[in-house]
Order: sequence, then structure tokens, then C-alpha cells
Amino acid sequence: NKTTKVHCKYSRQHSIKMKSALFLALIGSAAAFAPAQQARTNVALNVLAGMPGVTAPIGPYDPLGLATLGSESTLSWFRAAELKHSRVAMLATTGYLVQAAGIHFPGMLSSDVSFESLSAMKPLDAWAAVPEAGKAQILGTILIAELITESKPTHYTKGGPMPGMVFPQIDFSGVAPATLAKKQASELNNGRLAMIAIMSFFSAVSIEGSVPALTNNPAF
Repeated sequence: NKTTKVHCKYSRQHSIKMKSALFLALIGSAAAFAPAQQARTNVALNVLAGMPGVTAPIGPYDPLGLATLGSESTLSWFRAAELKHSRVAMLATTGYLVQAAGIHFPGMLSSDVSFESLSAMKPLDAWAAVPEAGKAQILGTILIAELITESKPTHYTKGGPMPGMVFPQIDFSGVAPATLAKKQASELNNGRLAMIAIMSFFSAVSIEGSVPALTNNPAF
């Protein structure tokens, strides 16, 4: 019995020492990676500081350090993607609100589909109701716009300008640099909000109660 007690005591002490060593090792590992992650985040914030869309009160915000994920070309691609998605989201949000207010085109979309009937449907149901020829025209227009923005003499990932508006094209060459920078920041900030808005709209209309602020709203 005495031998057993000594053995148990030794086992407990050994287990405590092993756990303590493991705990210290984990702390050391975390401490080793923390400065590197912090340094990467700081570099990302410095890179973003002079870009459009960085405004008060948040300022540069990149907790994942995506701005340093690749080269300057990679960052330009990220920015162009954000800009395009922002514009699409603003159009989608505006379109949803206009339709939810009961405003729609008069007449027929096709021989058997009216604009009024589409306005009463959920977004995905409305898209499914559009004839195949209509879907092809919509997707074809998007493809043309994408080809135009990606076919500039100097691509935006190579130092060229960011994608501009295609339909209609707008000439900003006569706008003062300070005014243009303010408009670019406004476009990005409004677009970011619109991306959150349209995702909320789709959630509210597809999953009942998923967006409490929109629950029991007749538009959803």
C-alpha cells in the first residue's frame, strides 16, 4: 500500500509538471507569433492609410492583414473587387426598396410575365420567373461591362485607374482632386453599407426572423 501511495504521488507530481511545461510552451508559442501578426497588421494599416474609403471615425481597418497578403497588384485587385461589388450592391438595394414600395415598370416583360407579377415575388423567385432569353440578355450585359472594365490599355493591377462606370460612362477628368477623393470615399462607404443591406434583405425574405429589425415588415 505504501508503495502504491508513493507511486500515485509521483504520478500526480509528474502530471502537474507535464501540464505546466505544456502550458508554458503554448504561452511561448503565442508570444512568438503575436509580434509577427501585430507587425503584419501595422504594415497593412500603413498601406491602407492613403487609399480612398479610409475615413473617420474608423480609419484604416484591416484586422486580418489582407492588404499584405500579396503584392501591390493583389491589393489593387482586392480594391477593384470591393468597388464592383459595392456598385452592384447599391443598385440591388435601391432596386429592392423601389420594388418593395410597389413601384415597377408598366406592361409586360414577356408575352406571359408582367412586371407587376415579378414585383410581388421574392428576389430569387422573380429571377426564376424571368424567361431564359431575358436572363441571357442580363448576363450578357454584365459580361460586356466586365470586359470593358478589364480591357483598359493599362490594367488597374499594373498601375492603371480603377474600374469606372460603364453604363453610362462618366468623365471625372474635370473634377478637382480633393472633390474626387471625397466622392470616391463616399462611394466606397455607401457601397459597403449597401452590401450589408442587401445581404440582410435576402436573409429576411428567405429565413423568417433572421433579421429582427425587418420582421413583420410587409416588404420582406
